[in-house]
Amino acid sequence: MKIIHTSDWHIGKIVNEFSMIEDQKYILNRLIDLIEKEKPEVLIIAGDVYDRSIPPVEAVELLNETLSNLIIDKKVKVLAISGNHDGGERLSFGSQILEKHGLYIAGRDDELYKHVVVKDGEKNVNFYLIPYKDPALTRKISDEKEIKSHNDAMKFVVEKIKEDINYEEVNILVGHGYVTMKREDAIECIENKYEVANLETSESERPLSIGGTDLIDGKIFDDFDYVALGHLHGRQKIGREEMKYSGSILKYSFSEVKQKKGVYILDINNKDAINIDFKCLKPVRDLRVIKGNIEDLIEEARELEEGKEDYIQAILTDDGELINPMEKLRAVYPNTMLITRERKREISEDKTSAKGEYKRKSKLELFKEFYEDLGSGDYTEEKEVVLMNTINEVLKSEVK
Repeated sequence: MKIIHTSDWHIGKIVNEFSMIEDQKYILNRLIDLIEKEKPEVLIIAGDVYDRSIPPVEAVELLNETLSNLIIDKKVKVLAISGNHDGGERLSFGSQILEKHGLYIAGRDDELYKHVVVKDGEKNVNFYLIPYKDPALTRKISDEKEIKSHNDAMKFVVEKIKEDINYEEVNILVGHGYVTMKREDAIECIENKYEVANLETSESERPLSIGGTDLIDGKIFDDFDYVALGHLHGRQKIGREEMKYSGSILKYSFSEVKQKKGVYILDINNKDAINIDFKCLKPVRDLRVIKGNIEDLIEEARELEEGKEDYIQAILTDDGELINPMEKLRAVYPNTMLITRERKREISEDKTSAKGEYKRKSKLELFKEFYEDLGSGDYTEEKEVVLMNTINEVLKSEVK
């Protein structure tokens, strides 16, 4: 049996005021092309199908078009869970009717998990779909007052699953959240808990709680043959090869520029061993960071044969003021999203006030100290001349 693991489509997402809907339509068509080539029996979507709990109309239309193609035309079974960005009730609306056609969605508020059995010849492959829920909701519907964290909630649900699990068959779990093998080390951290948890995070992921209560211990899933995870946008394994985040299908922040996006393909052979391969999906536009003098960047762009339509963050190294830099860059890179200036010096609290004996120093000396601490570029003789002329003009005007 072939299975494709994907997650975090975030259909309808807006990045830096740019709608990603056309990019998402393109990449989902590339996914359909891959499915047509690989011919999997099952497609897993591990949460965050939409970017908002109430998605825009064009997002709903795109998902409907994609799922119709997969289920009706390609005859692929689609197994999806709601993520923290999804409205679980909306996403799973009509799911009982749709299951007859091969679409299984776990997301209802009163649903701890959904068990889906797919036949692989004479064998069963069991899929356990655990939708994202706030621990308070899991505590309410389970009536377990000791559930206080995401780890408590997941542990409770997995124990429920294990009451009826058949260990002679292949068992695959689908979940959404922060899963780590170093939870105990990380829960005491405040500022860098995800780093201590050995998780690669990005700016486009939303924290699920504070104080480490969103971290889930990966050892909870030891009894499953494969764990398909969603929420983290960078693909990565957690502890073992059979527990993975597939990552998002597109780059949704400039912290993801070095990530390769795609899907995992699982191939379960006759001995129940799982072979795992990663397939890249190339977007119609990439997210890139460029850096340099604005005139040099413009000149380089004019010589490019491809990549001009990419989404761009430009880090400008120019010294001094710039006139309409966004307008100039968008003339060659029409999808420039962000412009930042390179900070050439680190700012600390002791550099925000004048140094000792400042009352005895001239205005020129004070400004020179200020510029050397906080300014852009080197303090040159030309700049000093401009500064002296400016100070003299100000002093003359004060005398009049």
